[in-house]
Amino acid sequence: MRVVALVPGGIGDQILFFPTLDDLKRHYPNAQIDVVVEPGSKAAYRVSKSVHEVLAFDFNDRNSLADWGNLVGNIRDREYDVAIAVKQNWLVGLLLWLTGITTRIGYQGKGAGFLTHAVPFKPSQYAAALYHDLLQPLTIKTPVPELAVNVPKTDIDWAEKEQKRLGVNETGYILINGGSGQLSQAKELDKIYPVEKWHQIIQNFQDKQPDLPVVVIKGFGDEQFVRSLLESSPDIKVTAPSDIGKLTAIIAGANLMLSTDSAALQLSVAVQTYTIALFGPTDSGKLLPKYDKFLAIESPTGKTADISPNAVLEKIWGG
Repeated sequence: MRVVALVPGGIGDQILFFPTLDDLKRHYPNAQIDVVVEPGSKAAYRVSKSVHEVLAFDFNDRNSLADWGNLVGNIRDREYDVAIAVKQNWLVGLLLWLTGITTRIGYQGKGAGFLTHAVPFKPSQYAAALYHDLLQPLTIKTPVPELAVNVPKTDIDWAEKEQKRLGVNETGYILINGGSGQLSQAKELDKIYPVEKWHQIIQNFQDKQPDLPVVVIKGFGDEQFVRSLLESSPDIKVTAPSDIGKLTAIIAGANLMLSTDSAALQLSVAVQTYTIALFGPTDSGKLLPKYDKFLAIESPTGKTADISPNAVLEKIWGG
């Protein structure tokens, strides 16, 4: 059986889709599963164990009819048996209908008329469970599995060397993911947590746990964020993983992860690192599973910046 899933969205969305892919592979071990994702999200599949091929298509671009036609042609050429559409979109539904794929699965709503199987859309639940509902027409009705990733050995080796370089391999470390270099849209900007508030948290932590180093993740575009943190907290250490596998491995080694809503947060959930997550415009119930290792702090205003450092510290010391 050959399966293709169309999964628009960022890297975090892809990771939340992993349990669906993994369960599909578990029930149909001989299935060949491909995904169509936005170019910037291909990197997520470095840590996926279930996907055969990753195809890139910019769903959010102003695509011409020729662009959509090329995608239809690419999908038709691979002769898939099953197609899964993750977003409610009449154009994607039409696209799948044009491919001639026998089994076309998606949600009830926009574009459902082009599908052979439409499942109820229940957006209030945990996102991984929402995606997992799409497997029901394939007679898979088990509970959604936990998030899981498959980290390449080379990335695990890198993380071990990086911990030695930072001098944290024997002490352990608290990890902070608060950069905002790739955020641009207004809703995304509401996810930013100010440097001065991070400094208050770091200072309090260093006062109470001076022997446990604080490591900050430096992602693409985070130079100013990291520079500002170093000016106020010169004792912090900085790590800059070059890909998602290395990022996952360094997260897996942390004693505690403090993170804003991001792809790194979903990686922390996948490796089951104790995590405190700061949420602004998004609903934590949709992005975190109910598990005592993952604690959410929601902003009272919808802006992450309005979470007080004391609220975070209370979670750290009392959570």
